Amino acid sequence: MISLLDVSYVRLGTRDLEGATRFAVDYLGLEVSEHRKRTVCFKSDAREQTLCYFEGDPADQAVAFEVGDKTDLDMAAAELERLGYAVRSGTVSEAAARHVKGFIAFRDPSGNGIELVYRPANSGKRYRGSRDAGITGFSHVGLCSSDVTRDEQFWTKVCNARVSDRIGDAPLLRIDEVHHSIALFPSDQTGIQHINHQVETGDDVMRSYHFLKERGVPITFGPGRHPTSSARFLYFEGPDGMVFEYSSGVKSIADELLYRERQFPFEPTGFCHWGAKPQIRQFEN
Repeated sequence: MISLLDVSYVRLGTRDLEGATRFAVDYLGLEVSEHRKRTVCFKSDAREQTLCYFEGDPADQAVAFEVGDKTDLDMAAAELERLGYAVRSGTVSEAAARHVKGFIAFRDPSGNGIELVYRPANSGKRYRGSRDAGITGFSHVGLCSSDVTRDEQFWTKVCNARVSDRIGDAPLLRIDEVHHSIALFPSDQTGIQHINHQVETGDDVMRSYHFLKERGVPITFGPGRHPTSSARFLYFEGPDGMVFEYSSGVKSIADELLYRERQFPFEPTGFCHWGAKPQIRQFEN
């Protein structure tokens, strides 16, 4: 079994690197950690990068997960190849650009770009956002799934994820005590469905709601409160149609023996305890 320790970063292609950078800094509230040729890296916590925009096709996306060490990475590559996945080992220069010691790349059963990395770099400096969005760190991703039952089997049988709750057939998966690091949503598309950053308080969620709304950023869901994770949330649209989320107060699951997954309806009440209705295609019936 491949043991995932944490969700590490997201890489996103864009046709407008300058515009994407401006959004990440001025609206999302991230800090530029490095400019490279045709690439800009951003940080949202002590790690050297948690988001990277690069010049390219917006459909070219990847989400990375950390494993323990080089031995774990090699074992993961061998297991994936045994199961029939095409695995590519990253070059030294590619690893340096990702601020990791080494990585492999493959596609999950739905075709989403996945990278497994070891020894991601910490900056040694606190994150200092360009605006006070209250961000405490990069937290989780939603992934599009052409078959959530099949994909759940991959993440829970090949990897070490566990189901925390379900919204309809869509599983919310944890790899540590945080309620979920991966969410799988039925879709006829491939790619990252949304990107989450945790913020310190519900007040930060509301401040960003007004900040973004006043500047014409499309609000796609919320403010609201998830009945699954208990988090207060706000979803909004960024460059190339990518959906970003702020949330605060996400539930922790410390007792694996006592916790039992719960079932919620795949309708607005399953997504929001307060009655907000999503304008996100993968959240709609």
